[in-house]
Amino acid sequence: MEFFEPIELKKSQFQTICEIVKKISGINLKEGKEALVKARLIKRLRALGFKDFDQYINYIQTKEGRAEITYMVDAITTNKTNFFRESAHFEFLRDRVLKEVTIKRLRIWSAACSSGEEPYSIAITLLEAIQDISKWDIKILATDISLEMLKKAKLGVYPLEGVKDVPVSLRNKYFVPIEGGYFAIKDNVKNLIHFAYLNLMDPWPMKGPFDVIFCRNVMIYFSKETQQTLVNRFYDILKSGGYLLVGHSEGLVSVRHNFKYVRPATYRK
Repeated sequence: MEFFEPIELKKSQFQTICEIVKKISGINLKEGKEALVKARLIKRLRALGFKDFDQYINYIQTKEGRAEITYMVDAITTNKTNFFRESAHFEFLRDRVLKEVTIKRLRIWSAACSSGEEPYSIAITLLEAIQDISKWDIKILATDISLEMLKKAKLGVYPLEGVKDVPVSLRNKYFVPIEGGYFAIKDNVKNLIHFAYLNLMDPWPMKGPFDVIFCRNVMIYFSKETQQTLVNRFYDILKSGGYLLVGHSEGLVSVRHNFKYVRPATYRK
């Protein structure tokens, strides 16, 4: 059995990590998260052979350690999600957005797709609602800062517990049961989605415009200044009349923007 020396996370080390994470990803770690950060990053320290957080912090600020920043952000970000989470948004997509489309073309962005449940839920909603979908030009862009989550999303394989929120009729139609009690997304769902790495703080390579942007339960981790900047960037890349959907615990009350309020967590350009 292998034993490890205990590693402490000092207050000054925690503050330095918070500053680096905020600068890189926009995520605003607050006091009270010390235990979470320590627990999740100790695995990285041990994997790299570091004895304390000072060595780790020094490393991630070197040229050689830049790649480690991605692993660090991966480790400390929360990636909790599920299929058809906050279902009112998918109903809105079906009952309102699709009825306003005048040409058979749709561009949707899942701006923090995590392990893929959100963009797959979008795709299934469209497949269910559009009779002649093969005649449509539909593209769903799904991006995330976590390479680990993107790997899972692209694979599209979920345990039974992970698909419990999917109605049985849809599960039978769009998933294939595989060995070990897992369910794999069918290719006709996958084919509507393009997964890509993107840090929302960086320049965006896509030009848009998008009809709908889903950015849900992400901005709660950002400072007000970062939220402000991000919401305005979303406004610029949406088409006129396009929609921004945010998490129901978020809203845009505390930021200045030009969006029109439509209903809770739903805004229109």
